[in-house]
Amino acid sequence: MTLTFYKYQGTGNDFIILDNRENQASTLTPGQVRKFCDRRFGIGADGLMLLGKKEGYDFEMTYFNADGGESSMCGNGGRCMVKFAMQMGIHKSSYKFLAIDGEHLAELDTDNKVRLKMQDVNEVEEHATYALLNTGSPHFIKFATDVANIDVLETGRDIRYSKAFSEKGVNVNFVETLDEDSIFVRTYERGVEDETLSCGTGVTASALMSAHNAKGFNRVEVRTPGGHLSVEFNKVDDHHFDEIWLCGPAEFVFSGTYTLNP
Repeated sequence: MTLTFYKYQGTGNDFIILDNRENQASTLTPGQVRKFCDRRFGIGADGLMLLGKKEGYDFEMTYFNADGGESSMCGNGGRCMVKFAMQMGIHKSSYKFLAIDGEHLAELDTDNKVRLKMQDVNEVEEHATYALLNTGSPHFIKFATDVANIDVLETGRDIRYSKAFSEKGVNVNFVETLDEDSIFVRTYERGVEDETLSCGTGVTASALMSAHNAKGFNRVEVRTPGGHLSVEFNKVDDHHFDEIWLCGPAEFVFSGTYTLNP
C-alpha cells in the first residue's frame, strides 16, 4: 500500500498526517503506524494523524502515538491539523473539529499562528510534590529548578511506570518558573516513551498550574526545548479553568509517498 503523507511540526513536536477523507488509510495497523513513525526505518515522527470527514464539523482528527496505539488528545497535533486542513482546501476563518476528547474550535492569529481551544478543566488533584490534571491527556506536573539539567527520560520514565501510573500511563512535565508570567517546560510523553521537544496538552496543564492571577484572565508564556507557546485561560478557582486557548506555530515540513508492507 502506497500512501501520500505530509509532515508537520509544532514547536518541534512532529507529526505525519494522512488525508483519510476517502478512508484510504482506515486499515492501518498498529505495526504500520510504528513503521511510519520510526526515525531510523520509517519517516520518523512523534505521532501519526488522520484527517477525516465528520458530519457537522469541518473535519475529524484521529491521532496515533508513535507506538501504534490510538492516543488521547494532542494539542500541538490539533494545531498542525488545522494548518493541514487549510492545505487540503478546507479554507475557513475559524474551524470546528472533533477529536477523541470532544469538540474543539481553532482560528489563525494575524501572524499565522494557530489558536486552539482546549477542553475545560474541572478537576485538579493536588499532592505534596506534584499535581495531576487532564487537559485532553493526563498530566503529572512537578515544579523544579534548573529544569534544563534534569534527566527527563530517566526520571519521567520512572514516574510514568511507577505503581501509581503504570497501568494507564501519564505524561510527566517538569516546570520551572522563569518570572511572573513565563515558565520553562520539558515533557516525557507516554506512547512516545521519550522526551518530546514540546507537548501541547502538557504545556497547557503546566500553564494552568502557573496562573499569576488568582481568578480571571491569565496568559502564560511557555518556553519548551522546541520553541515558544502561550496559553490563555480563565481561572475560576484552583480546580476549575475554562476558555483555555493554546497558541503557537504549526508548520509544514515536507511531503512524499511511502509504501507500507502488510
